[in-house]
Amino acid sequence: MGKEYLGEFEELILTMVAALQEDAYGAAIALDIEEKLKREVNLSAVHVTLYRLEDKGYIKSALGGGTKERGGRRKRIYTITSAGMAILRGMKEARIDLWKLVPQLKMS
Repeated sequence: MGKEYLGEFEELILTMVAALQEDAYGAAIALDIEEKLKREVNLSAVHVTLYRLEDKGYIKSALGGGTKERGGRRKRIYTITSAGMAILRGMKEARIDLWKLVPQLKMS
């Protein structure tokens, strides 16, 4: 089996799960992306990506408690696994190595 890679959106979602910790659920992830990156995201796309990352073993999920704001419905909370952190670290290191290859340009 070859080395596993993540797409750009998968990496973004996985990074948000790691950053949000116990607040990592679909709507919160979508909202944070929109607020912090000024990028519109489709909630369905976030959920599909979360399911895919869970299937790959990079995140795990559990149902949180129901809330009055959600009419008693429970949130599915996601947490990053050690495999998820490992792939994120590997991708970060690869990007840093690539950026080191970019020459410093003088801006006039």
